[in-house]
Amino acid sequence: MLTEDARSALRSSLRARRLALSVAQRMAAADGVLGSLSQLAEFQVDERIAGYWAIAGELPLHRVVADLTRRGQHYFLPCIRKQRRLAFARWTSGADMQANRLGIPEPVCAAKDLVVPGMLDVVLVPLLGFDRSGHRLGYGGGYYDTSLAFLRDRTEPESPVLVGVGYAMQEVDSIESHAHDVRLDYIATENELIECKAGQA
Repeated sequence: MLTEDARSALRSSLRARRLALSVAQRMAAADGVLGSLSQLAEFQVDERIAGYWAIAGELPLHRVVADLTRRGQHYFLPCIRKQRRLAFARWTSGADMQANRLGIPEPVCAAKDLVVPGMLDVVLVPLLGFDRSGHRLGYGGGYYDTSLAFLRDRTEPESPVLVGVGYAMQEVDSIESHAHDVRLDYIATENELIECKAGQA
């Protein structure tokens, strides 16, 4: 069992590894992850796809957004609400943005226009690390796990389908699962789309 100090050290190591990537490597990964996501039927046809605004070296999703826009699908970005919960606002290129309390840009949106996670079809989830069983190492804030808690006990993918997005080098052998963690259905890297199954090595 990882101690909190060890978990924090792993986060720091993975963050540093990600930040060391060049701009060219990140742009190449953006192309690759679009190819991986294109293997997922829900990504190709479902109407409401949520993602994230890439910060701190996260894998950029600009190619994903362009692809969804071309097909007429709707793209959503997370907005922080009370009690560590996320709602989602529809976003299009050039729309007004504002920094939330963590300094992350989010769309300027009236509360009545926000969408709760259960209304989405697919959520592309940022991460620091992942394993092939669908366990995700995030930033420690618990926003996604709290907001998606209604999916915690599922045995098969439900709506929304959860897809972790990261670089292949963010994979680790195993990430210890906590009781409050919500397991991912898939992982999309620049190299492959991984279907996550409990206990998968």
